[in-house]
Amino acid sequence: MPRTPAELPKGPRITDHISLGVVTKTFPAETIDRILEETDRRSQRRRNLPARLMVYYVIALASHAEASMAEILRCLLEGLRWLARQEKDVRVSGKSGISQARPRLGEEPVRALYR
Repeated sequence: MPRTPAELPKGPRITDHISLGVVTKTFPAETIDRILEETDRRSQRRRNLPARLMVYYVIALASHAEASMAEILRCLLEGLRWLARQEKDVRVSGKSGISQARPRLGEEPVRALYR
C-alpha cells in the first residue's frame, strides 16, 4: 500500500531559511557553478530547474526524506526567493520535471562537493 506523502507546513518557516542559509553558506553558488563546470553538468540553456538548483535540491532531499519531491522543491524555492528578497510567486515544477532534471544532473557534481 503506497504511503501518503508528508507535507511540510505551507509558507516559509524560519527553520527553512536557517537550514537553507547553512547550505548556501557551506556550498556557495560559486562553488557549485565551478563543480558543475568541472563535471560538464552546467545548464546549457535556461530551464525551470537549472543544474545549480538541482544540486541544492539533492542536498535538501537528504534532510527532508519524509516529504514529497514537489514539496521539497516548493520549500527550497520559497527559501531561495526569501534569501534573494524577491516578491514574485514561486512556480514549482511537477514530478515529471523533477524526474527529468535529476538524471540530467547525475551524481558526479554531488560527489565532487564532498571530495
